[in-house]
Amino acid sequence: MGVVYGDIGTSPLYVMKAIIEGNGGLDQISEEFILGAVSLIFWTLTLLTTVKYVMIALSADNHGEGGIFSLYTLVKKTSKFLVFPAMIGGAALLADGVLTPAVTVTTAIEGLRGIPAFYQRFGSNQEVIVIITMIIIFSLFMIQRFGTQKVGTAFGPIMFAWFTFLGAVGLFNFVQDITVLRALNPIYALKILLSDENKMGVFILGSVFLATTGAEALYSDLGHAGRKNIRFSWPYIKICLTLNYFGQAAWIIRVKGDSFYQEIEMLNPFFRMMPKSLTVVGVVFATAAAVIASQSLISGSYTLVSEAIKLRLLPRLRIVYPTDQKGQLYIPVVNTLLLIGCLSIVVTFRTSAHMEAAYGLAITITMLMTTVLLLFYLLQNKAPKIVAFGIFVFFASIETIFFISSATKFMHGGYVAILMAVIILLIMLIWHRGSIIQEKSSDRVSLCDYVEQLGALSQDHNIPQYQTNIVFLTSKIKGHQVGRDIVYSILDKRPKRAKVYWFVNVFVTDQPYTKDYYVDMMGTDYIVNVQLRLGFRVNQEVNVYLRQIVHDLMESGQLPKQPQQYTITPGREVGDFAFVLIKEELTRVTSLSTLDTLVMQIKLGIKKIAFDPARWFGLEYSDVIFEHVPLIVGKEKRLSKLTKIQVDNFEEDDDDEDE
Repeated sequence: MGVVYGDIGTSPLYVMKAIIEGNGGLDQISEEFILGAVSLIFWTLTLLTTVKYVMIALSADNHGEGGIFSLYTLVKKTSKFLVFPAMIGGAALLADGVLTPAVTVTTAIEGLRGIPAFYQRFGSNQEVIVIITMIIIFSLFMIQRFGTQKVGTAFGPIMFAWFTFLGAVGLFNFVQDITVLRALNPIYALKILLSDENKMGVFILGSVFLATTGAEALYSDLGHAGRKNIRFSWPYIKICLTLNYFGQAAWIIRVKGDSFYQEIEMLNPFFRMMPKSLTVVGVVFATAAAVIASQSLISGSYTLVSEAIKLRLLPRLRIVYPTDQKGQLYIPVVNTLLLIGCLSIVVTFRTSAHMEAAYGLAITITMLMTTVLLLFYLLQNKAPKIVAFGIFVFFASIETIFFISSATKFMHGGYVAILMAVIILLIMLIWHRGSIIQEKSSDRVSLCDYVEQLGALSQDHNIPQYQTNIVFLTSKIKGHQVGRDIVYSILDKRPKRAKVYWFVNVFVTDQPYTKDYYVDMMGTDYIVNVQLRLGFRVNQEVNVYLRQIVHDLMESGQLPKQPQQYTITPGREVGDFAFVLIKEELTRVTSLSTLDTLVMQIKLGIKKIAFDPARWFGLEYSDVIFEHVPLIVGKEKRLSKLTKIQVDNFEEDDDDEDE
């Protein structure tokens, strides 16, 4: 409950509030309108969250992991074009994550106005709300670097108490008017969409959709909680949410004609329906739930970026593992960008009402992309085509309607999330296209053709020994094929004599926590071709893994021991290592199209800024050597040749004659 339901559990804070404000206020609504609105909320939760995500999507797990990128890894072999819905959905989900902490925390803090002492002191002064919200958000992001293992253990009980509180407060109001049960009839939901009382028309769905924005996060957190735990706990969550929404509906119907409530600015039924003695408790609870929901989303953003990096959809970034807890990571750059984005949203939009007007647009795109990928998953798993396409058409139609109804939010602030999503998507597209260009034009040679030369070089004492072990880390190794630039570096650029030449490739598997390796020494004791097979959620500590491999090979007798004469470790039998990392520079000697040239220039530029290979491979404290080589992609240009001529005297510049 603490990990999975934070986002969807804070929706009651603002959904009914947004619906009332969108229709003109408490004095502009009728009983039929409220029944229709709560009916829409109930059936949206039922169809999208319960049926699509809990019943269907949770079955599409990648070795226990969920989320749009995990779903993509399951179906990517079906079509190379499926990377595009995965990128679009992932970019939109990351962008929407900037708004969620701002909306939830601001709404919770605005509940302070329901406390008489606070209202008498500050009234409707939004500055105080903004300052408190910013302090909470800033503090939340600052503690990320220390990990959340200790406080995380308290999230579950707190959220369990929160949902129980939601249900109890809702039940308290619901029993005073049980006739709101009529809203379970979907006819009320359909009627309100066509009713004259609904001033927003079909666009009311833009506010209703806020009730289910946490459904995608629920799927993304599958790996943290497990399918059985989510399915077991969801009925309790659904009951508590339903009771609260129905309780708010009953309270609104009861007080909608009361002039006292009609005059309240930014009326929030969630806080107002509570007994006054529980208002302080409600605000504290809501703030805690908002912080936990934000924490879950921040952690989910780290995970999403990490998965995109290992699927080669984003540049490599520094990833820190602050605790020993599985899957808990911290990405400083992402943390900083999210913090700046959240604080900017709070300062710019100021009130939760303005934020709600912008919230939810991006997440509808993510849900649509998930539906597309689910279609291919169902077809791949031999589901009857009529069933697969039936599910696709049903949910795609619903989500398209929600997207259209949320599109009105674009001009009210939704453009912020869309703009961020577009920027993230452009980076993904550039990275993906650049990788394809490099892969197509990569020049490989067979190590088999150079075994004798490498053997002779390792024994040539006329050349000073460069290092006992030289390690080349590259993504281009495939079987016995390596990049020509590697062999050029060893033999031509500067002959590098070593006892052992290591060619190491890190292969990211579709499984999340794989830790395997494969060795091929090609019948020698001086060439070691290693492939590290690491899951997409495993930290790539190459130095640590190589240490184990060296000892394994020496124990099996495949690799001679390397006794060291000068060492602080008596009996040391492993020599020194040098890691050679090759940095590519785009050369003009290519015939790429203008667009592809621009893509490669941007990619290499981003790579210089964002990616530190030594840190990424865990080599910060190792002997690392960087070599720069020209990256030649596309067909080589035909260079014009110089013509040799005969002259009696060399021509000189006038400046030279003056000298």
